[in-house]
Amino acid sequence: MPAPVFLPESSEAVPPRVHLPGADLLRALAVAAVIYSHISFYVIDDLGSGWWLIDVVYGALIEPAQLNQHLSFVGVATFMMLTGALVTRSAIRDRPGKFLTNRLSRLVPAFWVAIAIAILLVRLGINGMFSGQDGISNTQALMSFFLGGFFLTPEVAVLGVTWTLTVQFLFYLACVAMRPILRMRPIIMPLGGAALCSLVLLYNIYVPMPYTVPMLSKIAATLPAVFLGQIMYLAWARLAPGRWLIVAVLAQIHVILVATEFRVYWAGENYLWTITVVAAAVVLIGRYDGAPTRWAVVKWLSTRSYIIYLVHTLILYRVVENTTPHVGPTLAFGLFLVATAVVAEFGYRWVELPGARTITAWRNKYSRVESKNELVRRHSGASVRTIHPDQSAGRTART
Repeated sequence: MPAPVFLPESSEAVPPRVHLPGADLLRALAVAAVIYSHISFYVIDDLGSGWWLIDVVYGALIEPAQLNQHLSFVGVATFMMLTGALVTRSAIRDRPGKFLTNRLSRLVPAFWVAIAIAILLVRLGINGMFSGQDGISNTQALMSFFLGGFFLTPEVAVLGVTWTLTVQFLFYLACVAMRPILRMRPIIMPLGGAALCSLVLLYNIYVPMPYTVPMLSKIAATLPAVFLGQIMYLAWARLAPGRWLIVAVLAQIHVILVATEFRVYWAGENYLWTITVVAAAVVLIGRYDGAPTRWAVVKWLSTRSYIIYLVHTLILYRVVENTTPHVGPTLAFGLFLVATAVVAEFGYRWVELPGARTITAWRNKYSRVESKNELVRRHSGASVRTIHPDQSAGRTART
């Protein structure tokens, strides 16, 4: 069916709501995959050893399903597809200020606290950097609060997992910039996004090294997962013709193939298949409304998934390193999970939720003031027009 035309500021142009009861289950599975991925990288690549759980996951999941080693990108791709599927409606519906405030209010407070803790741990000599430096300068520390360290050469990463926030923030800004198009012909955004990602990859591939920005390639190779989620929403909401949805999917596949061909990805060559499996899981589980979606552990993991994602690598290496000689690897990783859960609960209750409420309250107060000022301006203009001397003189002369 043809895509409906949304008038840019029409109050009737409300995009359809798509119910995804399985979103919490997907977030829980995604954060579990991310944690497993970093444990596997640490044990196999850093320590050069093994662990029985890694053998089980490899034999039962990775090898049969032909996924990336360490389940690399499985969790990240799931989060990214959920972002595209869940955020697109808000981007179409909400004005830019409200849209960005809603997004940043849940991400920025916890992100800034996690960055501050990461910097403190590095300065105290407890943790190391997630890039090649021995420490972090004041300028680099300040840039890290705005994700600027990822764009330096060489890259400066005090908290490595936050690179995915650059993808999300750029997608949010793109949604704001493309809002008129999203409201009129939304399929253009994933098509244009794929074209731009291809150009970025080709630029970094063929331009001499001093003029490249490696982080942009990583972003361009990850954005197709977000656009696939956006395409899912457009399909579920019937906001684009089927043939153009297929073209948009093929465009994302092209970007993934280019990124794989030139080794932009960092853990093997099965990324297209891995992303395909993740996409199938998001489609099937996202609309699923069974009992597991309401389990308490699923709800807890889902609501705390962002905090867990931010802090787990700050806890993993030191806890396992200091406890394994005394209790063995299995109990050491168990202690790491307990410590991460405690920190996540504290961060969720005392950082993420209060931060979001504070920013939202400020936005609502600002919006009320703006609305009041607008009413005053309109009332004043109306009053001036009624008593304008020229108008009065004109009416008298005509009388």
